[in-house]
Formats: sequence, C-alpha cells, structure tokens
Amino acid sequence: MGRIMGKALYRDILLGVGLLWATFALVLWPEQAMGAMRDGIKLCGNVILPSLFPFFVLSSLVVELGMSRYLGKLLEPVMAPLFRVNGNCAAALALGFVGGYPVGAQTAIQIYENGQCSRTEAERMLAFCNNSGPAFILGVVGAGVFGSGTAGLLLYLTHLLASLVVGFLFRFYKPGEEPRAGHGRGPQFQASSFSRAFTKSVTGALRSTLNICAFILFFTVFLRILAHAGIMARAASLMSTLLAPLGMDQTWAERLLTGLVEMSSGVSSLTDGAMSGRLSMAAFMLGWAGISVHCQVMAFLGDSGLSIRTYVVGKLLHGSISAALAALLFRWFPWSGPASVYLAEQTEAIAQLDFTQALTISAAVSWGVWLAFLALTVFVVQKNSGNRQRTVV
Repeated sequence: MGRIMGKALYRDILLGVGLLWATFALVLWPEQAMGAMRDGIKLCGNVILPSLFPFFVLSSLVVELGMSRYLGKLLEPVMAPLFRVNGNCAAALALGFVGGYPVGAQTAIQIYENGQCSRTEAERMLAFCNNSGPAFILGVVGAGVFGSGTAGLLLYLTHLLASLVVGFLFRFYKPGEEPRAGHGRGPQFQASSFSRAFTKSVTGALRSTLNICAFILFFTVFLRILAHAGIMARAASLMSTLLAPLGMDQTWAERLLTGLVEMSSGVSSLTDGAMSGRLSMAAFMLGWAGISVHCQVMAFLGDSGLSIRTYVVGKLLHGSISAALAALLFRWFPWSGPASVYLAEQTEAIAQLDFTQALTISAAVSWGVWLAFLALTVFVVQKNSGNRQRTVV
C-alpha cells in the first residue's frame, strides 16, 4: 500500500510542477502563446471545420439510419476473411480513408455503440480505420511541403497499403472471437425518422468538430511554448544522441519529436534534406497521426469501454510500416527532375488554405460518398426484394 501511495504522490508532485511551469510559461511568454492561439484558430476555421464537419454529419447519418447494415450484408464476404470483422464495419473503413482523422475512429465507435459489432471487432477497427484523408496528403503534404504530386501520390499509396496491412495483422487480435454472425432480422433502417437522425447527426458533428479544435489549439500553444523555452531543442539533442547510430542528427530529431506530438506541424517542417529521409519520416508521421489526434480519439471513446491500447499499437505499426514502404517505393519511382523541383517553397502554414475552397471540396466529396452509400443501399434492398420474391414463387 505504501508503495502505491508513493507512486501516486510522485505522480501528483510531477503534475503539480508541470502545471506550475505551464502557468509561469504563459505569464513569461504571453505574446508567443497568443500568436500560437491565433494560428490554431486560423487553422481550425480555414481547414478543420470545413473539411471535417460534413464528414462527421455523413458518418453519423450512415450509422443512425442503419445504412451500414445494408452495406454490411453486401461486403461481409470481404471484411470477414480479411479483417475478421463483420460487414457493418466497412463504413468505418471507407469513411476513414476519405474523411481523414478522426472520422474513421468516430464511425467505428458509433457502430459499436449502436450494437452493430462486438467489442473485439470495434477494437480491431480502431487499429486501422483512423487514417489521413487524400486532400491533406495529396494537397498539403505532396504539393505544399514536397512540391511534388508524385510525392503526394506515393505517400497516399503507402498510407492506404500500410493501413490494410495493419488491419490484416489485427485479425489475429483475440483469435478466439469470430465476427458477429448474421444480422438477426436482416438489415433495416434503425432510426425512428430521418428528421431525428439528421438533427442528432448535425448537433453531434458540431460537438465532435469543436472537441478536435480544442485539442489542436492546446497542442499548438504547447509546442510553441516548448520551442520558445528551448525544451524541444534539449529533448531533440538527447534523442539525436540516443539515435546517433541510425544517423539522426538534432534537426531530424526535433522534427520527429514535433511530429510525434502534432502530426501536421511535424510534416510541415520537412522542407529540406534527403528526399528519401523526408518521405520516410512523413510517412511515419502520417501513419502515427500524433498525440493530438490520439487525444481526439480518446475523447470519442468516453465511456464506451473500448481499449485505447489496441488503437495506439495499431497507429505505431501503421507509422512504421508506412515508413518502410515509402523507403522501398522511393527506389522504384522515377525522380528525374532537379532537386529544386522537390524542394519547392513550403506553404507558409496549413491554415493559409482558402476557407471557401476547403468547404467546397469537403462538401462535394462528402455528398459524393453519401450518394455512393445510398446507391449501394438501394442495390442491396432491390437484391433482397428480388430474392424474397423468388423464394415466395
């Protein structure tokens, strides 16, 4: 008992010292903190809100209306043998690939809370369904940071492939538990009315988006203060010493540390150096997603009872496999242009993306995915109706 109380006491002391230091940091460097907040608010207003909100509404409607049950019946032959999850989980995989962090994780949690999959299936999904969207990788990372559409395509391909590999590996998680068989009475619309599902989806989407913005603002200020205080440089120096056998210097270590905490800031720092190293580190950061994204997922987990450990292990595997694949594919892709082509000026900040453009693209893609889900649902309904008619005859 004394040993446990001692650990709790040390933990409380460390937390108290950390909070005291944070208070002094805000008092000592208010301009830096306010500048970071302005950048974070600009990022949330110009990119996060317009790009994620439509997909959160879409993912909620797919689950609330029970459309994932229709898709589950159609995609069961693919999801069960590959990932050992039932077909309902296909909605989380599809939306995770298109919508970006953390749409896939939120959809997986909603599917579980609506009783459309087991706890083990939900934990398997969390390990590989929370992925970066194509707009961010192809546009911001590829064109903005690397100045190359080829680099963006390579990173997106490695990101998708690594996610599927992680999903296949996690089929062996709790091997004694098989996918939930069947759907009882068959697929059916779950919500009592469309208006109820729509209002619940819109209000929930806004609440989820604001949660994400809160974490982004916190980590933006957190990283800016650490950098200004010189703590990031000291930590990077220590990491570079430990990883010196791998050829990592302090600059690369500082980039890696930044990406481990906040992915977009880490990727945006990869503006110079060897192309192979930059691509591999960007692939790792995109797969790992960063502590900021992990906190967003933890906020969605709430009281669901799902384990965060499988999610974190899955993201670590995703980052590692992505980095290895990027290094491998880099040797196969033709990089015939001069170095200046790939070292084009970095976009000043992700927040500089135009609000109207981001909103238009996100809404268009969201409606496109929604129509695709609707078309698949109609197809399954017609197919089931035809089967029933033949059975009656």
